[in-house]
Amino acid sequence: MEVSENCFHCGQGIEKERILFDERIFCCNGCKSVYEILNTNNLSNFYELNKTAGIRPSDDNSSQFDYLDTPEIFDKVTDFSEGNTSLITFKVPVIHCSSCIWLLESLHTLNENIKYSQVNFTRKTLQVSFNHNDLKLSELAKFLTNLGYKPVISLETADKNEDHLDKSLLVKFAIAAFAFGNGMFLAFPEYIGGEDYWMEHYKGLFRTLIFLLATPVVFYSASDYYKSAWYGLKNKIVNIDVPIVLGIFVLYGRSIYEVVTDYGPGYFDTLCGLLFFMLLGKIFQKRTYSALSYDRDYKSFYPIAVTKVDFEGKQDNILLSEIKVGDRILVRNQEIIPVDGILINGEGNIDNSFITGESESISKQPGDKIFAGGKQVGSSLELEVIKNVDQSYLTQLWNKEAFKKHETGLDTLTNNVSKYFTFIILGIALVAGTYWYFIDLNKMFQVVSAILIIACPCALALSAPFTFGHIMRILGRNKFYVKDTLTIEKIAKINTIVFDKTGTITHRKKSNIKYEGPEIQEFDLLNIKTLLKNSNHPLSKSLYEFIESKDEYFPVESFQEISGKGYEANVRGNIYKIGSARYNNQESKNLETAVYISKNDVFLGKFIFKNEYRAKLKDLFKKLANYKIYILSGDNSSEENQLKELIPNCQAMAFNQSPEDKLNYIKNLQDKNLKVAMLGDGLNDAGALKQSNVGIAIADDTNSFTPSSDVIMNGDKVVTLDNYLNVCKGSITIVKMTFIISFLYNIVGLSYAVTGHMHPLFAALIMPASSITVVTFTTVSTWILGRKYFKKHA
Repeated sequence: MEVSENCFHCGQGIEKERILFDERIFCCNGCKSVYEILNTNNLSNFYELNKTAGIRPSDDNSSQFDYLDTPEIFDKVTDFSEGNTSLITFKVPVIHCSSCIWLLESLHTLNENIKYSQVNFTRKTLQVSFNHNDLKLSELAKFLTNLGYKPVISLETADKNEDHLDKSLLVKFAIAAFAFGNGMFLAFPEYIGGEDYWMEHYKGLFRTLIFLLATPVVFYSASDYYKSAWYGLKNKIVNIDVPIVLGIFVLYGRSIYEVVTDYGPGYFDTLCGLLFFMLLGKIFQKRTYSALSYDRDYKSFYPIAVTKVDFEGKQDNILLSEIKVGDRILVRNQEIIPVDGILINGEGNIDNSFITGESESISKQPGDKIFAGGKQVGSSLELEVIKNVDQSYLTQLWNKEAFKKHETGLDTLTNNVSKYFTFIILGIALVAGTYWYFIDLNKMFQVVSAILIIACPCALALSAPFTFGHIMRILGRNKFYVKDTLTIEKIAKINTIVFDKTGTITHRKKSNIKYEGPEIQEFDLLNIKTLLKNSNHPLSKSLYEFIESKDEYFPVESFQEISGKGYEANVRGNIYKIGSARYNNQESKNLETAVYISKNDVFLGKFIFKNEYRAKLKDLFKKLANYKIYILSGDNSSEENQLKELIPNCQAMAFNQSPEDKLNYIKNLQDKNLKVAMLGDGLNDAGALKQSNVGIAIADDTNSFTPSSDVIMNGDKVVTLDNYLNVCKGSITIVKMTFIISFLYNIVGLSYAVTGHMHPLFAALIMPASSITVVTFTTVSTWILGRKYFKKHA
């Protein structure tokens, strides 16, 4: 007998041609070429990750992508394009396993013009950042096709319409619902029994009709469960879908056996009911997620406010969501540009590192278009808005892979529980099946069917998404915007909280500023106010509000900022310096917080600031008695004694901390096995926020968008932080309770099933009942939890 040969790369059987290369067999030149490319670039691990994981490259005509280089098409399909960098998201349906992800995220090693690539496995998309001057978009598409990952480009993908609910899932659900309803109707006469001659005569027809109804449900409606179980097993993971699939096959096989041997009517209607409820649960789950993405969209995540400028130059902080096309907004030094706009005033020096991952600045002149997501470095800009916030590129940033901490997501409660759950259920089924095999063969089928159905873990799979979905909404309504469900679990594990001082536990008011020095002339005061307007530093903003003179804006030239020291610029022919004492060649005294001002290297005077702490802070720190508390500050230690009185349970305080010092401080705490949450104002704390287990960015009235944070929180809510922490901890308790409910159903059901006292029909009815109980319980209990801590907005 001839042994069938398979291609080393794609695993398909050898049909047309057999190519021997490097002591391996390939089915076509395409597979051989991909193997060569991977070997040349030291990516042969691809085959170790997953045997025969490759995808056979298509033989399509390679000129099919040439149209992508047309400027209009290029602009339509790319997400972002500026300087020499473009970003595009391709739909790649053939991504199917871990090695596909590994290869597609290693594209930069295969082609030097690709800067990075990120796969979103669930959406089957690939985002690529590439140099469009040296690598055409059509060449990139051909390159992917030659690797076997042909991108699908259509009007739908170009319009970037998100499919919020998978249509195929609705079709599968509709088929299951139709079969369930009609199956129950056809099976009804047999349920009521009796020696009816007519029923006896036609029962074969009814049973055949139910079989015909159930078959598409088993092979089409349940297909997602088979795929999930198969991919899990291929990657050596026994996931939660394995017992579900076994239950389906056992029930279907058992039913065919009963009908063929005329032993009974089978359980086709039960099987359709089982899949009907499971798919209903899946739709609930998807609905929860898509509703969530609406509940916590850009209006929630972005900075709470942005500075709008009217035609008279008057400034006003307005909600970002209220910005309209045609409005003029002010963007200061180091601020993120929140919407796509046209530059009206100022010299643009845009750093697109948030978008492209590269810190290269692009200069912009009045009249140029500026993309949202860029950061202005230098003097302030006035922009005219040309796109609403929801249409700007920045709306995609929150979910951008590059800003996600590299968490596997495997350390979640559901995964930890389901790992053991699946093996226990399979063990029980095996032991019970073996026992009944020797006692009563017919009974064995019934017992194994009942066990696999009763133990169907869909209630287990539903509990976490439903609970965390509700919790995210409750937190969002209370201005605590959590990035994803994983963050809720991480917050629940926190045992240490690090607070940045300035802007987090303090806020500033005009009355807390005092001027010391000779009176400043009106001419200079207007120039200083103009220069203050350009800075994003919290003290500069407070000082801008404090100086009472008319809002006149003069051109600012040669703006220069030295981080941590101050900034200078030429305004109306004079060079002004605003910043620290040393920056202005002065001696600082008494550990005070002050802003020093010089004109043409002549010292003018200083503004002394006294921090005002947020109200009710003392109460907050009393409630956080179970947490280790640390304070970090970029300021000096002038208020250390005041802080010690305010926070008696503080473990340690560190002052004069640079952004890097803060990051290292967090790292040192984590090295002591502490789970750290960091609260910072999101600008100079970005590194520390990213390093911490949970980064909470505080946004008061400033455009401090920080992709590296896990949570964005309204500054007014800092003093009620304990409520948010308690809600997250409470949500974990709710999930654990839903697990217990699910297990109780299983224990009671299994004890009947194993002893042979449970009919598979009853098992199939209990299974959806457990799912409905879990969903009802989690909805009610999360509402109660929300009401307990947030009376108005639960």
